[in-house]
Amino acid sequence: MRILGISAFYHDSAAALVEDGRIVAAAQEERFTRKKHDPSFPMHAISYCLETAGARLSDIDHVAFYDKPFLKFERLLETYIALAPAGFRSFQMAIPLWLKEKLFQKSLLRNKLQQFDEEFDGARLLFTEHHLSHAASAFYPSPFDKAVVLTMDGVGEWATTSAALGEGNRLEIFQEIHFPHSLGLLYSAVTYYTGFKVNSGEYKVMGLAPYGQPKYAQLILDHLIDLKPDGSFRLDMSYFDYCTGLTMTNERFAKLFGQPVRAPDELLTPFHMDVAASIQAVLEEAVLRLTRSLANKTGARNLCLAGGVALNCVANGKVLRDGKFDHIWIQPAAGDAGGAVGAALAAFHQFKGEPRSVAPCDAMSGAFLGPEFSQGEIERRLGAAGARFAVLAEEKMVEATAKALSDQLAVGWFQGRMEFGPRSLGARSILGDPRSPAMQKNLNLKVKYRESFRPFAPVVLREDVSDWFELDSDSPYMLIVADVRDDKRRAMSAQEHALFGIDKLNVSRSEIPAVTHVDYSARIQTVSANINPLFHRLLRQFKALSGCPVLVNTSFNVRGEPIVCTPEDAFRCFMGNELDVLVVGNCVLRKSEQDSALRQDYSSAFELD
Repeated sequence: MRILGISAFYHDSAAALVEDGRIVAAAQEERFTRKKHDPSFPMHAISYCLETAGARLSDIDHVAFYDKPFLKFERLLETYIALAPAGFRSFQMAIPLWLKEKLFQKSLLRNKLQQFDEEFDGARLLFTEHHLSHAASAFYPSPFDKAVVLTMDGVGEWATTSAALGEGNRLEIFQEIHFPHSLGLLYSAVTYYTGFKVNSGEYKVMGLAPYGQPKYAQLILDHLIDLKPDGSFRLDMSYFDYCTGLTMTNERFAKLFGQPVRAPDELLTPFHMDVAASIQAVLEEAVLRLTRSLANKTGARNLCLAGGVALNCVANGKVLRDGKFDHIWIQPAAGDAGGAVGAALAAFHQFKGEPRSVAPCDAMSGAFLGPEFSQGEIERRLGAAGARFAVLAEEKMVEATAKALSDQLAVGWFQGRMEFGPRSLGARSILGDPRSPAMQKNLNLKVKYRESFRPFAPVVLREDVSDWFELDSDSPYMLIVADVRDDKRRAMSAQEHALFGIDKLNVSRSEIPAVTHVDYSARIQTVSANINPLFHRLLRQFKALSGCPVLVNTSFNVRGEPIVCTPEDAFRCFMGNELDVLVVGNCVLRKSEQDSALRQDYSSAFELD
């Protein structure tokens, strides 16, 4: 039985294919169109999934969409009617789009799918509720037969926060908090207020938070959110504009904090850092109250997380260390893209009633569910793009890459199937030496072309993680933050502490400063030999050369672009920034050996946001 899952029309469109309950392929549309967070119907992602399964759309039993459009329209109308005449401008903009397209989404989906199969029958279309898709994406691939599932995001149809119980092949939502009261939208409101882009800049707020102090946390709790002991909450909507307006916050919100909304090009100040620290502290407290309440209410020992808020790895780390659950598992594509996986799995297990088998680690295959390229295809594609490269045997390629990294060169690493979700996990990665005090700033400014304060994640051999970090569990998806061990930290002088500002990142605050955030924390990825054997071998080789089993791992892209998908994408990115070495399959490229004219062409092609 084959079921195709689709998420589309909001942001991060994606497709996933489930075959007899097994996820065989999943990818975001942005990776193919090169439009970051592409919301359009995922034609390319669907084509990829079908091709991977060796199937046509006529071979698919059902197509499952990740939410219910009529319920969303109901929420939209009820909100505008309840708040009328406020929001008329927003109503004028939203309603024509709904009447033209979104209200008839079943017809739209059928028409799009008929481009793959002229005989496609709309009766094969299924619609799951948004939060059920999220919950299914977290529970069904998890390594648990029984678990409580917490979903937190901006908003689905009505739900913004939900709790479900999963056991075997059944999943039942038993508790919800409804729009407009939303942890995700509260965090997005502060994202907007601090000058970052909503639905993509929230992780910047999380990264900025350790530079500040939570001076405004009590202000937020006193005025913006009424947070109850059990984690339930209500927002004071007089400070927000997202229900019917064109912005997230209003003038009253700005007056509460005493400063206007920061423009994206304005300098970040200690005030913005303190605001970021404050909303992060409030979010962590809300999530902890929710998870503690669920543990007490259900007696469950396993927790699954999904929804955009589950990408807040700092909060996840706090939940893990809180100890109310023995194990937690987070869907690596926790945002809307993962809804495609959840919709397909919900259709298979809930609608069709098919049994579920629990995978020992999990059923996401390390999130390596995207396209891959044979060695011959890589060589042909790179050659056609004008690349100059050497082809090495795999063992020699690993040795050469580890040597380049130990020489503190920045390396693009392109191997195997592309990751599904927002994180690069060792298939489409930029790697560096974490021991270098200058590596973080150099990668941010010369390779990624992004803000200098942004932290990088360490990737570490699973068998060595507890020797370097305050963590002794799997973290394969880079979704847990823990501290660097005390014995790996470096004592700093008072003068160095005084310089510990946003532009003073070359302080050796630990043995691995490039992946140690200002509060000594790190967003950790562990690598096991059974999940990613090639990446594991690279880490082992780097450890043999350096004594360090850790590398910097960041996504293979520059600001404003999606993660690379094809060898051509990798070569274009390599030629357009200051990467030193590119490794694609067994092909090793050095920047100094490339055509300088090509480099100029590719450098001018990037348009940074």
